[in-house]
Amino acid sequence: MTADDLKALIRTVPDFPKQGIMFRDITTLLADGKGLTAAVELIAGRANAVGCGAIAGLEARGFIFGAAVASLLMLGFVPVRKAGKLPVATIGIDYALEYGHARLEIDPTLIRPGERVIIVDDLIATGGTALAAAQLLRQAGAVVDRALFVIDLPDLGGTKLLEANGIAVESLMAFEGD
Repeated sequence: MTADDLKALIRTVPDFPKQGIMFRDITTLLADGKGLTAAVELIAGRANAVGCGAIAGLEARGFIFGAAVASLLMLGFVPVRKAGKLPVATIGIDYALEYGHARLEIDPTLIRPGERVIIVDDLIATGGTALAAAQLLRQAGAVVDRALFVIDLPDLGGTKLLEANGIAVESLMAFEGD
């Protein structure tokens, strides 16, 4: 399947979660076995081409793609969790959301010092969550210089934010607008 074939599997839901937003729903891609497999293989190919020691996935949909990519490449998977979800000692980072704040946490024992970790998530919008995850992984000793996404919403500036912080970004597809 091509990137255009995959893009055709993404459902657009107008006015969700609020008026004027065009929500890009990946559940229709996830429900298509060939599409899901193709998306995972394309992301894995990009990760494999640059090499890494582990894949980090952002809660929640980044777990779907990240764990599948890690498995395909026979790499470890590092879950980047919302606060309070891990049963062990964690390190965390607080970051700003559009309307408030949130916190991400990881188990730092999952990172080997100097290990190259690639972030995988379903979508990049403003880039705030991905940047916070990169900062947290770096705090744990990882080298984070690449992030891979299924969808980019370039008008929201996330790719530019990550690139300004030393993180190369690749996405399988882009949707203009919000």
